[in-house]
Amino acid sequence: MHVQQVSPEGDAATRDLANAVLALNPKPREVRWTSLSLCILDAVWSIGARYEAVVVPVVRTFATGFGLESPTVRADSPLGPDPLPLPALAGLGVGSLVDKTNRQRTSTRGGILKAEAALRHVAVFVEHDVTTLADAIELLSDSERLADVDSELRRIPGEGGSGIRRGYLWMLVGNDDVIKPDRMVLRWLRHHGVDVGPEGAREIIATLAASLTATIGTPVTPWEIDHAMWTAGRLLPPTRKRSP
Repeated sequence: MHVQQVSPEGDAATRDLANAVLALNPKPREVRWTSLSLCILDAVWSIGARYEAVVVPVVRTFATGFGLESPTVRADSPLGPDPLPLPALAGLGVGSLVDKTNRQRTSTRGGILKAEAALRHVAVFVEHDVTTLADAIELLSDSERLADVDSELRRIPGEGGSGIRRGYLWMLVGNDDVIKPDRMVLRWLRHHGVDVGPEGAREIIATLAASLTATIGTPVTPWEIDHAMWTAGRLLPPTRKRSP
């Protein structure tokens, strides 16, 4: 069967896809990490790892080691002081961070330790005077500084060509317009007849967000759609990309 390519112009296939997304009942973000340090660990350890079984326990165990018994809060909670500013994480060596997390690598083929990748992220942020979650949120509104930081993060091994890790990090910081169309999102789209890569998925989800916002009359963000697709995609069997 030929896999239909969905264009972002609002054709019938796009409307069908929008209805499928509505059926997922996308909802706003409910919780967030309290620290930029934890956002970085989440983004780095999410590379090729099961989120609930591996990533969340790694981040929570790390937070507990620093005395943070409640590393998450409701997403709509006021932003308080960052309980674990980056200098605390920057003071750790790779070996020490491995001991507090695990020995996973960014790739099974010559990838660096995720602990090293995380510390490289920290070094980039600290170099740009971004050491707290509040600093990172402020950075999102400064397009020139953001582009500089983003460019340096892109050079850290394990990033990949699609920028999924960086996009996910900015999502965790609080940018609901940036998404991470990873394999679960692409799997959900393919299940619905849409065979695209990460860039194509970004375009489609942005279009769907605008369309659903207009239809429902309340904001529907790309983050909400991405998360709903990702959650549903985890329940689907892996599919192979079909040839035209």
